[in-house]
Amino acid sequence: MIDRSKIGSSLGILTVDVEKGQLRFFAKATGEKNPVYTDEEAAKAAGYRSLPAPPTFGFSLGLAAPDPFAKYTDLGIDLGKVLHGEQNFEYFEPICAGDTITLEDKITDIFDKKGGALEFLVIETSATNQDGKVVSKSVTTTVVRHG
Repeated sequence: MIDRSKIGSSLGILTVDVEKGQLRFFAKATGEKNPVYTDEEAAKAAGYRSLPAPPTFGFSLGLAAPDPFAKYTDLGIDLGKVLHGEQNFEYFEPICAGDTITLEDKITDIFDKKGGALEFLVIETSATNQDGKVVSKSVTTTVVRHG
């Protein structure tokens, strides 16, 4: 069982530079056809300062960590028993190429169902840009299967 005393704890801070190539690759990988995500002139004509990040791109920034799954293994979670349960995003400001984004993960809840056979870990990630503005928040619910 995950230690319930960890609720409210920070799982660390990660700072990542956003690059044009990353954004173009993500847009292509997700099937995004809108040229604002791949053509800087189209992005600027649409009012962005550079290429904007496609929706859900912020989630991929966390994968830049040296060990992106350490937040689970450090809690004693067997990665072979993990399921991605749910993810929600809230956007406040665009993330654009050239930004430096700081991510902080915090555990907001841990609970179980089915007599402990399923355990749920809820993590909120805040993303702040180089100007100190919160650009997005996401909430990820991870399911851990026991037994």
